[in-house]
Amino acid sequence: MTDIAPDSAIKPAATILLLRDQPEFEVLMVKRHHQIDFASGALVFPGGKSHERDHAEAWAQYTVGFDDYDAVQRPLRIAAIREVFEEAGILLARTPDGGAFRGEAAPIDIRKAVDSGDLPFLDVVRDLGVRLDLSALTVFARWITPPLTPKRFDTWFYAVKAPNDQLAACDGRETVDAEWIAPRQVLELAQTGGRKVIFPTRMNIQLLAEASSAEDCLDRARSRTLVTVQPRIEDRPGGKVLTLPPEAGYGDVAEPLERVM
Repeated sequence: MTDIAPDSAIKPAATILLLRDQPEFEVLMVKRHHQIDFASGALVFPGGKSHERDHAEAWAQYTVGFDDYDAVQRPLRIAAIREVFEEAGILLARTPDGGAFRGEAAPIDIRKAVDSGDLPFLDVVRDLGVRLDLSALTVFARWITPPLTPKRFDTWFYAVKAPNDQLAACDGRETVDAEWIAPRQVLELAQTGGRKVIFPTRMNIQLLAEASSAEDCLDRARSRTLVTVQPRIEDRPGGKVLTLPPEAGYGDVAEPLERVM
């Protein structure tokens, strides 16, 4: 199911779970700048809103797997790859000989220009002579923000193995730190208050922590039936809670509303 939510106030967005197994099973996470209006200071996956330029037809020439996806999935996957490029400097792309792109994709000023909209991401990819690898991304989850805040998103989560020989470096604007971290360690930090981890991130880290390796995570994601998560507010004896559909794979979740806001 790839239809975008019909409510025009709900914006399409994409997030990447970049995975590696060395020295152990880890995921790349970034720390949001404290001045950002959404999830400031939180530990999150790289990601953000889909933009109009992600829909450009010219991407057909500069992507691997373009014809394998519909008009919804194409720009979402491009957005996910663009966001991890902007926020962490990693480019999920293929060279003309079909090999994985290696090395530094672009200096920080280029990444910032793409982030600000002054430089089209398509131009960067064209100048590098590579093609974005849309087929490398595996759908992990889909969440639609409940009507608790003015900003609502229809967010697709994608899991992908991290490319070799590329170093993650934060952009200094939206993110102030980038680190590889074991999923179980993220949960421990969230539990002890060592890091701020917002509810959707924590739930997906919990699901991620069930895997033993990057390949195991991808296999689990491919075998799961995708259930769109639309959290619901329920009145319980102890107060209002946020619940998730049990068939989505997160278990029996009843999160106190004050922990979500």
